[in-house]
Amino acid sequence: MSAARAEWTVDMLDALPDDGQRYELVDGIVHVTPVPGLPHQLIAGHLYHLLKLYLRGSTVGRALISPSDVRRGDRTRNRVQPDAFVVRLVDGALPRYPFAMPDLLLAVEVSSPNDPLYDYHTKRTLYMANGVPEYWVINPDARNLSRWRHAADPGEVLSAELEWLPAGMPEPLVLDLPRFFDEATA
Repeated sequence: MSAARAEWTVDMLDALPDDGQRYELVDGIVHVTPVPGLPHQLIAGHLYHLLKLYLRGSTVGRALISPSDVRRGDRTRNRVQPDAFVVRLVDGALPRYPFAMPDLLLAVEVSSPNDPLYDYHTKRTLYMANGVPEYWVINPDARNLSRWRHAADPGEVLSAELEWLPAGMPEPLVLDLPRFFDEATA
């Protein structure tokens, strides 16, 4: 859901009292999402765990989970927090924080039933237009995953298996999606 004020800054967001909601900023427009529910957290946490195991010992990337800032362009007017993501390592180290969008190898959102357009359109457009090579939206209710690999990609919806192979990794991460959802929510 977008807030009424048209020109927010990161400093204004930081000055808000902690009310448990997530505030993200896209071109000065604040987007507010309610506190994530338990299924959302279980799925994001399980994916983070699997990404972390997959990338362990590599010099390719590091898995992270929000809250953690990712910014673009005018860093005073843009801040998002993907549910889980992978940051590209530079000479074996994380780039400067807060991360820039082109630092990401993967951004993942667990869809919110309150505002699916924000995850499926607004954030997809934002990530794809700003150098993130792959974007996923996980839908806990439908038990599927939508994936885009570039701005013009119409996307695909997967419900059986997902393979992800970032450059530099010798083998792909393979997710059996039914098993993933079962393990995440058990």
